[in-house]
Amino acid sequence: MKVILMEPLLISDEYLQELAAPLLAAGHSFTAIPQRIPYREQLIEAVREADVLILGNQPLPAAVINDCYRLKMISVAFTGVDHVALDSAEIRKITVCNAAGYATEAVAEHTFGLIFALYRRLSEGDRAVKSRGSSAGLIGRELKGKTLGLVGGGAIACRVAEIARAFGCRVLVWSRSERPEMKELGAEYAGLPQLLQESDIVSLHLPLTAETRGQIGADELSLMKPDAVLINTARGPVADTAALTAALNEGRIAGAALDVFDSEPPLDPDLPLLACPRLVLSPHVGYLTEEAMEQRARIAFENVYRWLEGKPQNVIC
Repeated sequence: MKVILMEPLLISDEYLQELAAPLLAAGHSFTAIPQRIPYREQLIEAVREADVLILGNQPLPAAVINDCYRLKMISVAFTGVDHVALDSAEIRKITVCNAAGYATEAVAEHTFGLIFALYRRLSEGDRAVKSRGSSAGLIGRELKGKTLGLVGGGAIACRVAEIARAFGCRVLVWSRSERPEMKELGAEYAGLPQLLQESDIVSLHLPLTAETRGQIGADELSLMKPDAVLINTARGPVADTAALTAALNEGRIAGAALDVFDSEPPLDPDLPLLACPRLVLSPHVGYLTEEAMEQRARIAFENVYRWLEGKPQNVIC
């Protein structure tokens, strides 16, 4: 089998060699493309002979999949797979696996980083000190005693709930299914309207699907309390950007902190969202820790090994 890593996975060369060693020992070939190839024609040329492709969040369109005439398996070192043309993979009966769970801790911790950036006004404080200012006007808020509403109830949401409970928060959860471990943490399941109306902090933890796109729109934002804030470390389109921009500009919610957007950063500098008040942004780095990068690479290679053994894991299609 010819296995090709389409893009760097942000791990050391030594660790990459360690992960790939069993492939080579079993007589398979392994090639790691040293940098992301931005042009489709060049990418097709580089990966056309692959039996197995490993990638992170690099787009893998139908044209590339269809030109890889030997392709049998795709291992995505990422949780979301909306950047992969799954329809084409299904037609070709190509197995697609993801690395679900690799960044649970990283994203959960980043969620609280964004909460504290808003609650303790960290960006404003940083600017004040650097411009020889003072603490004037920088009164913050405490997390203890607040209600944190989780829109989505997967593994990351469970970890967020656990941390929130340690901070002394009440936790509400809206999800299509209930997890026993969430209830064991003391979280309460609620309908989405109730959650939005009662939460001081609304944190999004939904995958992006046709059903969840625009899940938080103008109607949902109108239910939030004027002093509530919105956190999004899930997928940008889960929240309607235009509706959120209007809510912030009109002061209908107290703030928002976003790690994800409708497109990947760098963003259009003329995007109206960027001019909103009470807004904290990070460039999609919630998953980006040294520990998470090693974890996702390990899972991606394990997916390949399990597939070669005829026991595929983390199968998407």
